[in-house]
Amino acid sequence: MTGANPASEGSGVPLLEVTGLNAFYGDFQALFDISASVPRGGALALVGANGAGKTTLLRTIAGVNRAASGSIRFSGTDLRTAPPHRRVSLGISLVPEGRKLFGSLTVEENILVGAAAAASDSWPLERIYGVFPMIASRRRQRAAVLSGGEQQAVAIARALAAAPSLLLLDEISLGLAPVVVESLYETLAELRSGGTTLVIVEQDLQRAMAACDDLVCLLEGRVALAAPVSSVSREQVVAAYFGQVPSGAP
Repeated sequence: MTGANPASEGSGVPLLEVTGLNAFYGDFQALFDISASVPRGGALALVGANGAGKTTLLRTIAGVNRAASGSIRFSGTDLRTAPPHRRVSLGISLVPEGRKLFGSLTVEENILVGAAAAASDSWPLERIYGVFPMIASRRRQRAAVLSGGEQQAVAIARALAAAPSLLLLDEISLGLAPVVVESLYETLAELRSGGTTLVIVEQDLQRAMAACDDLVCLLEGRVALAAPVSSVSREQVVAAYFGQVPSGAP
């Protein structure tokens, strides 16, 4: 399997399995024969330069972008033709780059939007506010007046309201203060300990490798490296990032 995630092999049926995926933006092909998998309860880091295809891959898994060919299987179900709302109801939630909140709506109204096609009622508002106390006291305020860190917390909270078993996170630390990023990643660790599976797009290699079990590096829409984090060095990942042959990589 091209670009397969070695760590998922032998750990049972993957929760998410992408095989031979190709996707376009108009006439431009953005993804070429992408294959990767994530075991239930696992965490996969997607890294690569700007334009490598990371966001396109997340959006295609979520159904926002259409796959031209290949397969996306979630808990054994083929999703390639499933619309986005169907994927949400099955347990896939996307936290998009840039948050994409409704600025004129309150914190709570934004979160309730995420619950519209929820997979279950396992994430009621009070549970969400327990995970994100920073926004609990601001639930009646408009999202537009929040700080960047608070807005990111609302974006993740909105995704959690859909009760996902798979959470796709696109550049959640971008532009945020280190102390806020640290808090967000502590929250992600808690979510994972509760059974949520994560796919994280992250520019900070050190943080990505610390938070995840497995790593896929994309280069110009193709898999340049796929390996368990424990089996590669930062230098090998950087080499793949820039299209060099990663010495000693698996």
